[in-house]
Amino acid sequence: MNVTDTLVIETPGTHAITISREFDAPVDKVFRAMTEPELIARWMGPRYLTNTEMTHDPRHGGTWSLVQRDPDGNEYAFRGVIHGEPTPELSMRTFEWLGMPGHVSLETLRLVDLGDGRTRADSVSVFTSTEDRDGMAANMTSGVVEGYERLDEILADLSGT
Repeated sequence: MNVTDTLVIETPGTHAITISREFDAPVDKVFRAMTEPELIARWMGPRYLTNTEMTHDPRHGGTWSLVQRDPDGNEYAFRGVIHGEPTPELSMRTFEWLGMPGHVSLETLRLVDLGDGRTRADSVSVFTSTEDRDGMAANMTSGVVEGYERLDEILADLSGT
């Protein structure tokens, strides 16, 4: 896998989506960019959306929320709860798009140290039904790919800190 490739696996008939992506940055920088609200707000989602609100309390029982606005002024809101103490080895949270309240997925994230200052992020989102998974998958791949491209830019900025 090249550093800029994002692998999205949607196995038909399952309740899960698996995403894997390598970054040219060490684990601590990737973890920081994925847990600090001001950094998350700079990369989460596709480029055409503006993140107008981002909260993230990375501790067991903490909550997170995100509001995005498109060029026409439409807003899209998401929220969830953090489960367990987030670490690079395992972070877990729920994910809910408020456009379809009650359709909640559980997301896990593992950051793998590849050596030479490189990290692979492996995430799995498990939905309550294949229908929910398919509905989310139809709209998420391009946003994940663009978001991770934006994260590459953030990580390059963090290289000096």
